[in-house]
Amino acid sequence: MEKLPMTSEGFATHRDELGHRLQVERSRIVERIREAIADDPNLPENADYQAAKSEQDVNDARIAELQNKLARAEVIEVSGLSGNTVKFGARVSIVDEDTGERRRWQIVGVPEADVRRGKISVSAPLARALIGKSKNTTVEVITPGGVKAYKITDVDWSSSS
Repeated sequence: MEKLPMTSEGFATHRDELGHRLQVERSRIVERIREAIADDPNLPENADYQAAKSEQDVNDARIAELQNKLARAEVIEVSGLSGNTVKFGARVSIVDEDTGERRRWQIVGVPEADVRRGKISVSAPLARALIGKSKNTTVEVITPGGVKAYKITDVDWSSSS
């Protein structure tokens, strides 16, 4: 079974979502199905029933996905890491050498990547270019718009984003 590297924060987020889907969402959907059946026992023509069953299928699929990810998780405790070399879990500040735009990314496992929250997957081209490099190093990344150069201005291991 292929392991999925994940921070302890990412593992906790997935575990909490799984618990919510099992304990809260499942019960809510089952109640919605009961109400739909009570309102109209002709199930093939009952739109509320069909919608609730569809929602149940989506919830059950997400539960299975979360259980699979958690079973394969290899939790990497980032809080004990340090140094100026970029590794899994590091928060990396970079500057686009063409535009001067500054960004800060945390390199995380695939299941917890969320660009809006500044978390990029360890398998993303930018993360792959950054790993193993250190502060004040310039990396080049092939993007759909061409090659981009970024200078690493900081590597830190703090728990704040």
